[in-house]
Amino acid sequence: MTDENKSDSATTDGGLSAEAQRVIDQIEEGDVEFLRLQFTDILGTVKNVAIPVSRAEKAFKDGIYFDGSSIEGFVRIQESDMRLKPDPSTFAVLPWRSGRSARLICDVINTSTGEPFAGDPRAVLKETIERANEMGFTINTSSEPEFFLFEEDEDGRATTKTNDAGGYFDLAPKDLASDIRREIIHGLEEMNFNIEASHHEVAEGQYEINFEYESALTTADNIATFRTVVRAIAAQHDLHATFMPKPIAKINGSGMHTHISLFDENGNNAFHDESDEFNLSETAHSFLAGVLEHAPAITAIANPTVNSYKRLVPGYEAPVYVAWSDRNRSALIRKPAARVPAASRIELRSPDPSCNPYLALAAIITAGLNGIDDGLEAPDPIRENIYEFDEETRMEYGIDTLPGNLGEAIDALDSDEVIQGALGDHVYDKFAEAKTQEYDEFRVDVSDWELDRYLETY
Repeated sequence: MTDENKSDSATTDGGLSAEAQRVIDQIEEGDVEFLRLQFTDILGTVKNVAIPVSRAEKAFKDGIYFDGSSIEGFVRIQESDMRLKPDPSTFAVLPWRSGRSARLICDVINTSTGEPFAGDPRAVLKETIERANEMGFTINTSSEPEFFLFEEDEDGRATTKTNDAGGYFDLAPKDLASDIRREIIHGLEEMNFNIEASHHEVAEGQYEINFEYESALTTADNIATFRTVVRAIAAQHDLHATFMPKPIAKINGSGMHTHISLFDENGNNAFHDESDEFNLSETAHSFLAGVLEHAPAITAIANPTVNSYKRLVPGYEAPVYVAWSDRNRSALIRKPAARVPAASRIELRSPDPSCNPYLALAAIITAGLNGIDDGLEAPDPIRENIYEFDEETRMEYGIDTLPGNLGEAIDALDSDEVIQGALGDHVYDKFAEAKTQEYDEFRVDVSDWELDRYLETY
């Protein structure tokens, strides 16, 4: 345990940890009225329980009980009692509410055992982080979530009509949402987010906000909260923010490129090696190889909707080929240029912002750690534009493709014991069950495209 953790775990005379007591003090100083205790279900949907601040001390001491049977993928009704345990380090005042509210992200506890609930996605990621720690590593991650802003109709329902005609890195007047983005960034910074950059993306009405490097758990927490903040602030401007991967056909979809590096016990970047042609260490090469080996199963977690696979097609800058490169963005994994050794990292370009960030990071990190354990060797990087390869050339280079639909991705997950192990039996079973049902419903549905094309023709 670090000195920092020791000080945080110290208790006050009232039985609270020192960090919890600091939160109580902040609540009183900040005139906060309500606390929103936040967690996610297995599919990544943010849930919260609101309590008055008068119950804050009870929440920290005893937790807040709730019915787990009502949450997607949690438990059956006869096993329903769950307890939310707030993490005081996640306290942040929400920036958009007139009645002052604050957020606390919670761990879910099984009341019958007093242990972390196996179906809690945050607990899944914590177990992965613990494995990395036991191997002598800490994990740094950052993300680049993209989203669309659409106008609402007269009934307040979302349309797919964008409110600007901007393109990649455009400025006002084409980028009409720059003021809204600025407001979103200010709101996030008020909540202690570290924002690295923000810009208009390729498609009209599409934007990207990049996070600075944090621990893996903090990154996942931030992604979950980020989606809520963006939607809430957009709604104040009569706009709908969506993280749907491909809301409009035949234009670029929204991704969430994910950057990862490991640091050793001395605080050195374990991915950096000055003597390597690509400045990547043997550890980095093995980690990268592990992610490539398990990429099909990771796709089920990182691209979890039927719609995700409308984005993962050639021609729209989304990765579909299982390869890595130090030069171009057509490969699944890219090694970005690093100005200093501490910045050496790999970038996985396939995840999209509809994923559960806790499960996606757990799957990616587990695959990489498995590559290190097994001493896997990464293939040579592909420096040409893979999008221009024909099938014969891809076969010559040994380049596979990601699953083409959610059904294929679930099949890959069903065949990959390593990624199943990352999720744990409970989450794997419930996730696969929910996604199999989703894909089956999609397969038997008749779309407007089919009606328009076939109804009067045949």
